Amino acid sequence: MRVMLGVLVMVLEGRLALAAAPTFANPLSITNPYHPFQPGGVKVFRGQKGATASVIVDLYLDGTRTFHVGAADVPARILQETEFEGGDVGEISQNFFAQADDGTVFYFGELVDKYDNGMVTSHEGSWLVGGPTMPSDPPDAGNAQMPAVFMPANPKVGDSFKPEDLFPIVDETVTVKKIGVEVRLPAGRFDNAIQVRETSRLPDSPPETKRYAAGVGVVKGKTKGESFALLASTIRPR
Repeated sequence: MRVMLGVLVMVLEGRLALAAAPTFANPLSITNPYHPFQPGGVKVFRGQKGATASVIVDLYLDGTRTFHVGAADVPARILQETEFEGGDVGEISQNFFAQADDGTVFYFGELVDKYDNGMVTSHEGSWLVGGPTMPSDPPDAGNAQMPAVFMPANPKVGDSFKPEDLFPIVDETVTVKKIGVEVRLPAGRFDNAIQVRETSRLPDSPPETKRYAAGVGVVKGKTKGESFALLASTIRPR
């Protein structure tokens, strides 16, 4: 089934902007090398938040969620991310992605549960294309009119895009800084990675540098007082 949305990926002075219509003939086949999605896949990261050790577990779920955009229904894959701080759960989020026919991965939203002493205390940062539509959705989740570019099909140095663009709920601008980077991590050596810089207009959101390896996706990140690196992964370059 082929569906079209009223947006188009254009390049304006290095900035990837949405302006008129990507098509989604097979949105659940996410093969973009810098954000591949393999249902059943697992990635484990170890990191640091200040003086506290952290662990992040990414689960590539088999389930999907369908979003109504304009006159189209677009199914999206679900990436569940659990963050542990000092051995305790700090946050669990579900992130929704679909791939357009040109290979661009679009971001359809994020549902966030923030924890304190084992209890959910906030859904801060939650947003969805079309807003909350299910009983389990936080009623105050942000309502985005259209999905956002999460990863271009062929990222180049200088490309800039906004995976999250619903200020003041979420806001993120990503700029590609390097390509063809080699990364050595506990999970192994990865060639042909890209390095990006993330910035945000939100308070207390310092810039973050991330690296995405071809065939794996994100493998490393660092910001003020925090860092993470890939420890193990079932998702490997093919």
